[in-house]
Amino acid sequence: MQDPGCLPLDYGILIVEDDFRIAEIHRAFIERSEGFRVMGMARSGAEAWELMTRHADAIQLVLLDAYLPDVEGLELLWRLRRDFLHVDIVMVTAAREVETIAEALRGGVFDYLIKPAEASRMAQMLTRFRRERAALAARSEMSQEELDHALARLRPEGVSSGGIRTLPKGIDRLTLRAVVGALENADAPLAAMQVARAMGASRSTARRYLEFLVSVQVVGAELGYGDVGRPERRYRLLGDASLWCEES
Repeated sequence: MQDPGCLPLDYGILIVEDDFRIAEIHRAFIERSEGFRVMGMARSGAEAWELMTRHADAIQLVLLDAYLPDVEGLELLWRLRRDFLHVDIVMVTAAREVETIAEALRGGVFDYLIKPAEASRMAQMLTRFRRERAALAARSEMSQEELDHALARLRPEGVSSGGIRTLPKGIDRLTLRAVVGALENADAPLAAMQVARAMGASRSTARRYLEFLVSVQVVGAELGYGDVGRPERRYRLLGDASLWCEES
């Protein structure tokens, strides 16, 4: 029989979302993610508080919407911070206002995902959560180097504490520079097809590079409407991309 102490640890998640369809999407994704289980789903602040009180020891992460029918999500955030110090909180919301984002960051949220949250972005958040929890649980003290590694989410992915830039497999700097150049020359956010035409590549190639830039927070993505009226992701440059485009 396997030693219980060797069994993989599952982290419990509470989903606080008043739209049952979105809540179900989150639940289904989490249940497919190794190391996580959904402990409950709440459609209001009152339900969330009841579930937290009942299952506090089994919940380590709360996915919290900013818009709830009986309480502001930020108010609930501060209450959770006060009474459940062991819990991390991720805002998953349509709220894009800088004031809301700033308060959530001051409240110590682990992450902030803007709806509709991409599956890759949700997976990235869950991976970071597991990594940090595991690092903190593995020892009683940490060196600065170990702490920097554990808190890698505080710097762009792929950048070491020494400043060395690395690109994931399938991403090369020449093509990356072409994608960034297309965005720099645009007067408005571009769809992946528009970027592809500007750089002379396929839509799938352009989208792959654009989503990489989104993941390292150099490019922002938002929903817009194309000629056929269906929503599509449009991309805009957020900041300096030279860290990723220059040779190490």
